[in-house]
Amino acid sequence: MLAILIAGAVALVGTLLGTRVAIRVLVAKGYGQLIRDDGPTSHHIKRGTPTMGGTVIILAVIFGYGVAKLATGFAPSASALLLLFLFCGLGAIGFLDDFIKISKQRSLGLRSKAKFIGQVVVGLAFAMMAIGLEDSSGRTVITHAISITRDVTSWRLPLVLLVIWVLLMIAGASNGVNLTDGLDGLATGAATMVFGAYVFINIWQSNQNCAFNPGPKCYEVRDPLDLAVVASALTGACFGFLWWNASPAKIFMGDTGSLSLGGAMAGFALMTRTELLLLIIGGLFVMITASVIMQVGYFKLTKGKRIFRMAPLQHHFELLGWAEITIVVRFWILSGLFVMTGLGVFYWEWVTGV
Repeated sequence: MLAILIAGAVALVGTLLGTRVAIRVLVAKGYGQLIRDDGPTSHHIKRGTPTMGGTVIILAVIFGYGVAKLATGFAPSASALLLLFLFCGLGAIGFLDDFIKISKQRSLGLRSKAKFIGQVVVGLAFAMMAIGLEDSSGRTVITHAISITRDVTSWRLPLVLLVIWVLLMIAGASNGVNLTDGLDGLATGAATMVFGAYVFINIWQSNQNCAFNPGPKCYEVRDPLDLAVVASALTGACFGFLWWNASPAKIFMGDTGSLSLGGAMAGFALMTRTELLLLIIGGLFVMITASVIMQVGYFKLTKGKRIFRMAPLQHHFELLGWAEITIVVRFWILSGLFVMTGLGVFYWEWVTGV
């Protein structure tokens, strides 16, 4: 439990102090955000704001986790290392995307095909290691069963379908956070709540783990307490970054942050056997992603008509005249409600055994 507190505190201080340094360095180098011309005109004043702040989040998480392990004397677990691999791997893809944008001075970085290939390569490596690595009792990091709050044994997938499912989870979560990251602090605040929920879930699963507390309601989850350390580091890092990312943002996380944070969410869902529960806990990201799918689909079906004035959903409300800070705070409220509902479902399943 001490490692959880240390990881969160160190990562929090890391982004609070590190982001300030990063802002100075990025401003000195002229690494500023480029703004799409087809977006809301109110965003044009944000042109030149430093980006790639997700790099600070990644470094703070790794540092926070490392300090927690050194301070408590426990070795890192396979689950935590795999999660950090996924987190950093997708962050590297996002970093390349951000760097191309600022070096080429254009609003588009990696081409969609190249970004997709990168996500697939990282996802495949993660999936194969997570499926193949067994502990002394034969448990793997992820299983062949699709889960809600625990594995549904009747929903088992063969290897090929399981790998595809893992890739879909990773692509869906990472792109969902990426689409949400359009207003100051919106994605960062929502991500903080989601990772905070996974701190609770992992601690609960550790206390009720079948490895040392067997029973009809125990959880067959590998290394839950170490996953809680990573979740705490992510929560603290996002909290600290939000200090600088809240409106008016002094820095943006960029694709470096959004892809890595989304990948971490997918990793937690897969490892804690809460894959479908993530649809509720991360409901804000689902809602915003769904708005883009609906807009594109309706536009193609009706040959030019739109459901929303602009997608993703947050920009629709901007064009309706809502102030940016109003949208962000109200979406944070929605995110908090989704997270509380997801935690309620998680606890209700344990209490009732349904």
